[in-house]
Amino acid sequence: MEETISLQDLFKTIRKRLGLIALLTILAITIAGVISFLVLTPVYQTSTEILVNQSPSETGQLTNQNIQTDLQLINTYSGIIKSPAILDQVVEEMNLDMTTDQLTSKITVSNADQSQIVNITVQDEDPAMAVEIANTTASVFENDIQELMNVDNVTILSPAVLKENPSPVAPNPMLNMAIAAVVGLMLGVGIAFLMEYLDTTMKDQQDIEDVLGLPLLGVVSPIVEKAELGPDNKTTSRRRAG
Repeated sequence: MEETISLQDLFKTIRKRLGLIALLTILAITIAGVISFLVLTPVYQTSTEILVNQSPSETGQLTNQNIQTDLQLINTYSGIIKSPAILDQVVEEMNLDMTTDQLTSKITVSNADQSQIVNITVQDEDPAMAVEIANTTASVFENDIQELMNVDNVTILSPAVLKENPSPVAPNPMLNMAIAAVVGLMLGVGIAFLMEYLDTTMKDQQDIEDVLGLPLLGVVSPIVEKAELGPDNKTTSRRRAG
């Protein structure tokens, strides 16, 4: 016999275990909040913009061919910026207590489609250090690219600046707590249905009809036993009667 579960049964189970579901959801939100605010270290982000552009021609104009050449070079420049040839000098110049691979993990190089502007983005636990790394990387790249590629088409357009009250980009406590709430809710609902599935006790006549597949003909009411009078009580009763 195939067992089916109606929508009413689902809501009944959720309502029955609502306390457990709410407890797990609140617990998940609390744990996520504590970890986000007290455990995880804030990470700050800053960026430097560099412009890739050919020098003006003799007529004083930039041709479309030169612009297309610059756009094709941007991918090459992105790889050069994060190469040991550049970052080794950054580590040495700033006297950083980290390896080149560790510095590479902090730097992201990107540019918008069909744009000659390259963004050097740095993330670090110290906002001042992030600004210094971004500006030093851009400066070293601007100087070395002339020797590496025999070109002079890189200019620092917008250096990174340390803000007065920088805000961390990670962690995001509200996002973490929202995700934890969804996870806690799903976990609570899952455990509620699992407990209901494993609970095989029969609590009312409907459960008996569902298990046996037969209608219930009658119910035996509980019998309340009357208290018997002991010998002492009988003697007292006779004296009162006399």
